[in-house]
Order: sequence, then structure tokens, then C-alpha cells
Amino acid sequence: MFYREAGQFKTNYRADQAIFPILQDRIGLGLILVVAFVVIPLVGGDFFIKSMMIPFLILSLAAIGLNILTGYCGQLSLGTGAFMGVGAYSCYKLFTFFPEVNIIIHILLSGFFAAGVGIIFGLPSLRIKGLYLAITTLAAQFFLEWAFIRIPWLYNYNDSGAIDATSPTLFGYPIDPASGNPIHIYLIVLSIVVVLTWVASNVIRGRIGRSWMMIRDMDIAAELMGIKPLNAKLSAFAMSSYYCGVSGAMMVFLWLGSAEVESFNINISFQVLFMIIIGGMGSLIGCFMGAAFIFILPILIRAFPVAMGIDIGASTVEHFTQLIIGTLIIVFLIMEPHGLARLWQIGKEKLRNWPFPYG
Repeated sequence: MFYREAGQFKTNYRADQAIFPILQDRIGLGLILVVAFVVIPLVGGDFFIKSMMIPFLILSLAAIGLNILTGYCGQLSLGTGAFMGVGAYSCYKLFTFFPEVNIIIHILLSGFFAAGVGIIFGLPSLRIKGLYLAITTLAAQFFLEWAFIRIPWLYNYNDSGAIDATSPTLFGYPIDPASGNPIHIYLIVLSIVVVLTWVASNVIRGRIGRSWMMIRDMDIAAELMGIKPLNAKLSAFAMSSYYCGVSGAMMVFLWLGSAEVESFNINISFQVLFMIIIGGMGSLIGCFMGAAFIFILPILIRAFPVAMGIDIGASTVEHFTQLIIGTLIIVFLIMEPHGLARLWQIGKEKLRNWPFPYG
């Protein structure tokens, strides 16, 4: 009965409308942050931090961006990878022009360029929606990929056509993926993700977020109630693209170290879309669950034969991984179409009633 609400009285509106009104939830969140900021840097090895935690956090941020647009505003998008690419190339150009500026500032500013591009490609959402809007954002994906290849100025006329993190530093410490300390890079990525997640949670619970959900549920009724579809949809595209742009900039400068246009192709767009479908549409915690399912679970599945001492080929392991992941996706969609976040919510509701089934 440690998770009951009995005795947790609210004496003001602020306490009643808190994100975590139950004390145990606040304690649990604090423990998660302690593990993320203290335990993992102390216990986790370089491989675990560089190959699992850093990309997991970066993709989680991209999933939050897409979930803002698709899960909360109801605007289906298939251009996530392209908007991540806009953030990456913008950060690269900013770093080229102003190498003395803090790289974190470049990463955060690059999201505004992605937001501007997102607003431009979000204009058709005022006239079309559903599958037709998805085709429009798919066209944005292909157009931006073409631009990344055909405009040499974006990659400083490099013969390889790639962009790279040319030894960025933070307070004198190198933080590029090749020579930087993985713990320092992980803490930077984690801090950015935590702050932006907190910002997103507050925006979603505010006036702007409520207007998004009204447009998602019934846009005509929302317009009759005074919600302006132009402001609501374009603000969702802007904020979604901003988060994707910051994620793309961190992908290059804090994870990969260098990237080509293939790093932001249609596959990454579908991967992020699968994350929010599996994790849960319209749920921030579902973005992290979906990212863990899509990115971390395949790594664990590949490591299982090695841990068991089973000698099978790499191609066989890859095929089994795709088979298992695909099967699990189908099972989850059949059992709980609202994703892992809904399963988590059901578990919490049952725990709040335990041991009384009708408490």
C-alpha cells in the first residue's frame, strides 16, 4: 500500500495541477535522475555510455519532437530525418563561422533553423491532413536530402560531402566523440534532454498544448471555440522541428563525430515514427520507452548469443534480431495499441488500488 493517495491532500491549485501530484512519483523521478546523473557515469563503461546511452537520449529527444507534432497535434509527419539534418548542417555552419562560441549554444541555436524550415513545410497542413499531409512531409524529406547533396556550401565544399565535428571544446575540455571523455559528453546530452523534456511537459500542459490537443481531437470544433488552426499547427511544426534539429546537431557533434546525408534519410524518419507508435502517442515517457525498445533492445538481442557462448554468424544474428523486433512490435500493437506508456499507466493504476481490486 506504499503507492496510495490517502493522506496526500492538496491545499492549493498549484499542488493539485502538479505534473507529479503523488509523493511516490516525485520520489521515483528523483531516483531516476540520480541514477542517470550519478550512477551511470560512475558504473557504466565507455561502450555502454557511447554506444547505448548517448544515442538512446538523442533519439528520445527526436521522438519527443515528433510526438509533439503527431501525438499531441495529430499532424502525421514522415520528415523527421530531414529536420534532424537541417539542425545538423545548421550547427556545422554555425560552428564554422563562429568557432569560438560555446558548442552547446550552437546546438541550441541550430534548432531554430530547423523550426523555420518546419514552419515552411507545415503550411500545407492548413489545407490538408492525414495521409496527404504525410505525403507532403515525405516530399520535404526527399527535397531536403537533395539539398544536402546538391548545395556544396552546406558542407563547406568537402570532397566527401560529409560534415564533421572539428574538435569542439567546452570550457577547455574536448567533447568531440573521437577524443572527448564519454562521461562528459553523456552528461551534456543528458542535461540538454532533461531540460528540453521539462520545457515540453510545461508547454503541453499549458494553453498552447491544449490548443494542439483540441486540433488533434476535432479541428472544426476547436476553430469554433476560438482556436486558430494557423497558430496551433504551425507552432506544433515549429516546436517539433526545433527538437528534431537539436537532436540532429547532437547526433553529429556529440555522438557520430561526422555524418553524410545518408545519416538523415527516410530510415531514421521511420525509426523515430516507430518509437512513438510503440512508446505511446501523446506521451513523453512513451518517447523514452519507445526509443529503448527500438534502439537498445536490438543491441541486447545481438549480445545474447555472445553472452551464452553461441557461435553464429553476424548476418544470422541480424536476421533473428529483425524477426524478434518485428514480432514484438506486432504483439504490442495487438495487445495495447496505445503503446508501452499505456501499459505503464495501467500498472500504476493497479498499484494504486492494490491490494483492494476496487479501491
